Amino acid sequence: MPAIATHPVGDVLLGTSLQRSSAAPASRPIAVVLDLFGTLVAAPSAAERRAAAAQFAAVLRVSPTVAESVLSDSWQARHDGHLASTTEVAAYLVTRCDVSAACVDELEMLLARIAHVRLQADATLLQALEQLQRRGVRLAVLSDASPDIAEAWSGGDLAPYFDAAVFSCREGAVKPAPQLFRAVLRELGAAPHQVLYCGDGGGDELAGAERVGIRAVRVERRGGSTGLAFGETPWSGSSIPDVEALPSLLDGWGKR
Repeated sequence: MPAIATHPVGDVLLGTSLQRSSAAPASRPIAVVLDLFGTLVAAPSAAERRAAAAQFAAVLRVSPTVAESVLSDSWQARHDGHLASTTEVAAYLVTRCDVSAACVDELEMLLARIAHVRLQADATLLQALEQLQRRGVRLAVLSDASPDIAEAWSGGDLAPYFDAAVFSCREGAVKPAPQLFRAVLRELGAAPHQVLYCGDGGGDELAGAERVGIRAVRVERRGGSTGLAFGETPWSGSSIPDVEALPSLLDGWGKR
C-alpha cells in the first residue's frame, strides 16, 4: 500500500474532501464523529493480541494457539450483532473452544477487565476533546466493537466527552455499512454536510463516510504502525497527525 501523506494542520483544508473550491469553502462542521481503536485509543499490536489470547487460554484451559485462532475466527460474530452481551460472547467462545460451561463467568470477567483497560485514553487526547466541547462541537464515537466494549464504554475515560456512541454490535453491521453512518447522524441530529468524520482508516471507514455525504479526514494510527487494522483502503484525502490536532483544524476552518 502506498504511503499516505499527512498534511500540516494549516494546509488540511486544501484537501478535496474538505473544501470543494476556493470560491465556496465548505461550512465548518457542527459535529465530529470519531473512530475508536487506532483513533481515540491505540489499536492493539500483534504482541498485545497474543498476550490477550494467552489470558483467554489460561481461563479456558486451552493452548494460546487455539485461543488466538478462536478469537480471530469469531471477530465477525462478536462485532456484527449476533452476540448481544458480554455474557453471550463468553458463552460463544467457550463453546467454540469446546470447554466446560463453568468457564463462562470467569471469561466474562476477563472480557470486562480487558475492555476497561482498552478504553483508557491519553491525557492529551482528553484535553483536546474538552477543547472541542467548549467550542460547542458535538462529538460522537462510531466503532466496530464487541459487546464487552459497548458495555464498558459508559464507565470509561472517554464517555463524558461524547454526545452519542454507535457500536457495530448494537447496530447489526460493521464498517463501512451505510446504516452505521446514518445511525450516528440520527443520534447527533445532524445532516451529513454538517459533520466531519475522523478515523485511522480501518474498515474502509473514510470512504464509507464520504459515500453517505460526510466529509472525512484521516489521522495517523494511534499506537503507531504496529497497530492492527483490517479492511484498510488507500486514502488520498486530507490527513492530520492525531485527534489532538482537531481543535486547531476547526479553529482555522475555511481560512487560507
